[in-house]
Amino acid sequence: MNDFSKKARAAEAEMRSVFPETPLLRNDHLSQRYEASIWLKREDLSPVRSYKIRGAFNAMLKELEKRPDQHTFVCASAGNHAQGVAFVCKHFGVHGVIFMPVTTPQQKVDKTRIFGGDSIEIRLTGDYFDDTLKSAEAYCKEVGAHFLSPFDDDDVIEGQASVAAEILVQLSCAPDMIVLPVGGGGLSAGIRSYLRSIGAKTELRFVEPSGGASLTAAVAAGEPVTLDSVNNFVDGAAVARIGEKTFKALKGIKPEDVLLSPEDRICATMIEMLNVEGIVLEPAGALSVDVLPELADQIRGKTVVCITSGGNFDFERLPEVKERAQRFSGVKKYFILRLPQRPGALKEFLGLLGPDDDIARFEYFKKSARNFGSVLIGIETKRPENFDILFEKLASAGFTFRDITNDETLSEFVI
Repeated sequence: MNDFSKKARAAEAEMRSVFPETPLLRNDHLSQRYEASIWLKREDLSPVRSYKIRGAFNAMLKELEKRPDQHTFVCASAGNHAQGVAFVCKHFGVHGVIFMPVTTPQQKVDKTRIFGGDSIEIRLTGDYFDDTLKSAEAYCKEVGAHFLSPFDDDDVIEGQASVAAEILVQLSCAPDMIVLPVGGGGLSAGIRSYLRSIGAKTELRFVEPSGGASLTAAVAAGEPVTLDSVNNFVDGAAVARIGEKTFKALKGIKPEDVLLSPEDRICATMIEMLNVEGIVLEPAGALSVDVLPELADQIRGKTVVCITSGGNFDFERLPEVKERAQRFSGVKKYFILRLPQRPGALKEFLGLLGPDDDIARFEYFKKSARNFGSVLIGIETKRPENFDILFEKLASAGFTFRDITNDETLSEFVI
């Protein structure tokens, strides 16, 4: 056991004064499906419903040990890191200034305020995170505060490594594989460093959202690179550039061990975990479970730990998540129908629908002096193959239509 593992174990022991270890639970549903022993490390059940409290706690503890007179800590975050920092500021009795974008949902602002109470102040500034970060860094220099990085910090990485320390004790052995969500890389860097420090043979698989593949880009380039654009749907893991320090700890991983999760498929996984297991996961929290189908042949007969990294889900997003899950599963489609403007045309179309087809959206305005009008239609059904039947009927009946379900430009504006 080297110096890193000793520090991570010491950090974990210190955390017990603040919160108990998060559960490691065997999931029978997933285990049966994949013919493996699948365990979920439930970081979504921490006091702030994510693992971020660990890194924030350890970094603040280390800073206070070095500088007991440091009483102001600053972070920039619109989500889990902000809540973790708020919680530990209250625990240590220090002042926290948390910068959040003006566009942050009120629910996240309120939760951060609840965790921090009178120990924190929240400053809403900037429409985009980069602007918020610049304001936070400028404030730190102005008042001499300590900036708490969300991931690219040695003490944060050490704190996140406590997840691996707990897993090995709870499981009484090293698992065959751990599946890790990746954003800025703090969690994966900590866990990889810990396992290597104790000589564990556990395989690691790293998962990031398709719209925020910063680790994939870094592995290909051999160094961190900044993505041109990021899809922020998986807000807990959508990072444009992986950390310098975190990538240093991850350098050498094989490209094939980094997996991408499409955002719509993540939605289907979230809905399944909610409906079948009663587990509420945010998009980033579902990443490790979402890639299990791709790993099925590799994990059969093995012991696998998936880290469910967060459960801070705003239920106002549920309709969007359900919508995206249905579209990914192929049971909901949108199309534009060219409908003849004559009596009976609509009735003729409705007669083509099958017994399981349900109209979820219908928008049509009759146009004067035109022979045809365009109709935006959304259809839900029970089986994806029902659409093959419907579209064949439409073509045979002479209807012209266009499937726009996967047309990102059109769907953004009309769906």
